[in-house]
Amino acid sequence: MNRVLTLVKSADRSAGRIPMPVLCLLLALSGGGTQVFAQSPNPTSTSNPFFGSVLAHRATAETLKLSLDDAVRMGLENNLGLKETENDEKSIQGQKNSALQNFLPTIIFDGSLGVHQHDLAALGFGPGVVSKFASLFPGGTKSTGVSLITRDDLTEGKIRFDQTLFSGPVIAAWKAAGAAQNAAHFARTSARGEVVQQVASAYLHAIAAASEVDNALALESSDKLLLSQAHEAHVAGVVANLDELRARVQLQTQQQALIAAQNAVEKDLILLKREIGVDPGQKVELTDPAPYAELATQTPDEARTVAYQNRQDYKKLQNQAIEMKAVQLAYRSQRYPTLSFNGFWAMSHVNRAGTRGNFVTQGNLSVPLFREAGLRGDVDSAAAQSNGVNAQLADLRNQIDLQVRSALLDVDATSKLMGVARSNVELATRTVVDETDRVNAGVDDNLPLVEAQSTLAAAQSNLVESLYEYNVAKLALARATGILEQQYKVYLGR
Repeated sequence: MNRVLTLVKSADRSAGRIPMPVLCLLLALSGGGTQVFAQSPNPTSTSNPFFGSVLAHRATAETLKLSLDDAVRMGLENNLGLKETENDEKSIQGQKNSALQNFLPTIIFDGSLGVHQHDLAALGFGPGVVSKFASLFPGGTKSTGVSLITRDDLTEGKIRFDQTLFSGPVIAAWKAAGAAQNAAHFARTSARGEVVQQVASAYLHAIAAASEVDNALALESSDKLLLSQAHEAHVAGVVANLDELRARVQLQTQQQALIAAQNAVEKDLILLKREIGVDPGQKVELTDPAPYAELATQTPDEARTVAYQNRQDYKKLQNQAIEMKAVQLAYRSQRYPTLSFNGFWAMSHVNRAGTRGNFVTQGNLSVPLFREAGLRGDVDSAAAQSNGVNAQLADLRNQIDLQVRSALLDVDATSKLMGVARSNVELATRTVVDETDRVNAGVDDNLPLVEAQSTLAAAQSNLVESLYEYNVAKLALARATGILEQQYKVYLGR
């Protein structure tokens, strides 16, 4: 920002002044960076605008059925972070349009109609001055009929014209404005990818929480049946009171888990609604089940090539590098002459004395003669800033490589975890069935069965969590390669 402000001052000293709209545009884009994929533990729209939205759907009595595609669409329409980025792009577009005026002729029409009264004595034309010219008039002073208080009616129309014919700083600043506009465009498209990732992750997390509720309900029903059987067996004198107490404790423990799971679902839905512009009090039903599909194997080189072609934050920084190069050129071009043209043409009518036309045309040539030390300092400073942006660009290339490799590792690891989690659920289910048969046959008490059910509950929760992590890892890979908005359905197997 300090460099741009210095450019304003130095340009003002030269004849080729860089337009303020372009400089405001450079200020708006001077602090670019890369998107951060991780979410904060307690997300708020204050710390991250992508966790907020513009309220577009008021609460109604009907339940809102919401698919993943619906949630993503509403997020792209209402998400606060995306709205802010879109407004920034529109602002820069408006500033660029204003800067365009520096290349176009400025034509202004002025019209005026007025009555003017003048005191000649106050202007230095008193009686003594008039008497000196009396001999020039026939009949002397009395015949002149000159009044010291005069009045005239003036009607005037004027057309003014201004045109900058050549200015190096203006041309270079216009190029910088174009690069800044491109950077703003890529910032907006990158923000769209951020919205898709945030909304899809929140939707998948809510699905996972709902699956936990389903598992908890199933286990609660099983525990109720186990308690009923233990109670009947105790009344019949077949088992001890300890088995019934153990079954009751297991049921109440599971009821606690169910309450916690239901509360987690409601909180996840509130977070989802906050990101897509739905009233927090609106009842929502998620219509899509948890997606699962194996992802085609990709090599790091393949994924990195796709990322370099599609990452919007990478393209944004590339345009910022072009912008800084244009700013550097703007400093250099302050050595060039500036040529401009202006003039006016006017028609004046005074006291019905007839209409007279007058005009002025002039060309202006400004050449800086002795400013070399200041100009060299400006160019060197701009070159340093340009080198800094290029260094950030090189670092981002390495960061993209790191993100792609890490995302591929996460996808591979979570896929393997999915396989192990499914196997654990199958084994835990068989264990519960076997222990149920042993208890019903009177071979064993219900302690091993309670332990088997706890193992099954843990295995089911682990499977739900593994599926969620696998889907999130695939979304992160799509985001790391820059194709999330276009292919999130493919990566999720939808």
